[in-house]
Amino acid sequence: MSAGHKPRVGIIGTGAIGGFYGVMLARAGFDVHFLLRGEFSAVAERGLQLNHAVQGQLTLNPVQAYANGEDLPPCDWLLVGAKATSNPDLAPILISAAAPGARVLLLQNGLGVEEALRPLLPESIHVLGGLCYICAYRSAPGVIEHQALGAVNLGYHSGPASDAAARQAIVEEGSAMFREAGLDSQAMPDLGQARWQKLVWNVPYNGLSVLLKASTAPLMVNDSSRQLIQALMAEVVRGAEACGHGVPTGYAEHLFKVTEKMPDYWPSMYHDYLHKRPLELAAIYAAPLAAAKAAGCELPRIEALYQALSFIDRHND
Repeated sequence: MSAGHKPRVGIIGTGAIGGFYGVMLARAGFDVHFLLRGEFSAVAERGLQLNHAVQGQLTLNPVQAYANGEDLPPCDWLLVGAKATSNPDLAPILISAAAPGARVLLLQNGLGVEEALRPLLPESIHVLGGLCYICAYRSAPGVIEHQALGAVNLGYHSGPASDAAARQAIVEEGSAMFREAGLDSQAMPDLGQARWQKLVWNVPYNGLSVLLKASTAPLMVNDSSRQLIQALMAEVVRGAEACGHGVPTGYAEHLFKVTEKMPDYWPSMYHDYLHKRPLELAAIYAAPLAAAKAAGCELPRIEALYQALSFIDRHND
């Protein structure tokens, strides 16, 4: 991409995450194209509405919307907002929509999502991981409710970048794109460590929201659930350290306090459960459990939570 040229961006999966970042990038002047499935008609007719916690109601209309992936134009950046459970089905879409030297950025939770997708893509495509720190959900077709936060941190996973400097330049390019849209974004030197750190929040709050049918506010005011959250966080930290990814001292306590101050929030896994979609158990629970076990570290509370959620998932269709 030449200097001064704004990249063309494809949003693969226009739910709460893809819709939020896509709208913000489009409003900043980027050429953004949105792939939708069930909500295509509503968005084509009425556009995308983002009810932003700070900026109020933001509307993008018309929207460059597509019902079929093969209709997308060649994109420099492909932002995957779909759940990790759908990644194998997305590979053909990503390949057909990739411009030469395209960057695929997985805005997904969990561990190993890049490793699972990488073999399905040609080596000419760069794969990056994006960790979203945001409270947002979809309230209606084409309507996204943003409650708080919005940062997205990027790390390079794999691709044709030949050395550390080239990889860093691509990550910085992506972060700069989000910062131009008014969002906090940082380049992460160690994607594996960053994904483990994100699990410190995702493992307890996503799973317990489904298991206990509770959003963050009630989970944070009950002594029993508070203790369980802290115990699960401590296990994630132990698993990360066993796998060679040290978590900064006090990081779990920091996330715990941040959640106390957040607006009441239903994590994304609860919305998947409510709408009878598959839960992201492989990426958020099975992969870190397997990695920790391979490193000689058992995580019994996370294992028990995973087993309970697996039962719920199997009986929720």
